[in-house]
This record gives sequence, C-alpha cells and structure tokens, in this order.
Amino acid sequence: MKSAFLYLIFLSSLLASAQSDIDLLLKEYNNRTVPYISVEQLYKKKGEYLILDTRKKEEYDVSHIPGAIWVSEKVNDSVYAFAKAKKDQPIVVYCSVGIRSEDFGENLKKKGFTNIKNLYGSIFAWKDAGYDVVNQNKKITDSVHTFSKVWAPYLKTGIKVYN
Repeated sequence: MKSAFLYLIFLSSLLASAQSDIDLLLKEYNNRTVPYISVEQLYKKKGEYLILDTRKKEEYDVSHIPGAIWVSEKVNDSVYAFAKAKKDQPIVVYCSVGIRSEDFGENLKKKGFTNIKNLYGSIFAWKDAGYDVVNQNKKITDSVHTFSKVWAPYLKTGIKVYN
C-alpha cells in the first residue's frame, strides 16, 4: 500500500514536471494568438470539435488523437473540405506540443475561421494525461512520433519515435 502511494506521488511529480517543461516551451515560442483548450476539456467535449492534426504525415501515421483529421502543416484547400460550410465551426488544432498548431490556427483565422482552439501541450500532453492515441490502422498504440530527438524529452509517457 505504501509503495503504491509513493508511486502515485512520483507519477504526479513526473507529470507536473512535464507540464511545467511544456509551459516554458509554449511561453517561449507561442504568442497565444489562438486560444488554448486543455486535453481534459477536449476529452470531455471531443464530439463537439473538428480535430485537425497539423503535423507531418509520418507523425500522424505513427499515432494521432482518435477521430483527428490529418491536414499537414500548411493551410490549404483540404481544410476547406472539412469546414467549408461553417467558418464558425468549433475546430481544435494540434501538433506535438502546440507550436506548429498555433501557426496553423493563425492561418485559419486569416482565412476567416472564427472558432479555433489550440490543444495545450498537443499530442504529448494528450498521451501524458493517459488518453489513447491510435496509429494509421486506427489501433491503439503507445508510440508517439516526437518529431525529433530534441523534442523527445517533452513526452513523458509512451514509446518515443523519431527519425
């Protein structure tokens, strides 16, 4: 019983450390021009959002949030196929930690979309919070593409994959 309690304390401190690392990273690189949504908020209301994965295709194929649509890193006409009728459709964008997705969200705003949120901590925070990710075959996986070895330490759980 005591070891289980100590394990929970250790796990909590590990997750808190991961969050503070991502906090610092996002403060350094993001301008908060696209409002954030937490992984918990998205999980509770997942069906209300169009979820767009703004990473490279090979990252998406390794794992992505269930139901997410891959749209690449650049805003192009493929995005309009998913949201062309409603510029106010609720959209969540994500990448590895939330930097590329902010850029994508900014570009969507320039195209007239008005209801965009950036997933805070993106897929790393999603996985670290214990939520499932799926691979290109829609099978649950523990693997997460971390973009590069440099970004890998920001993911605290799962199997780190990078080129």
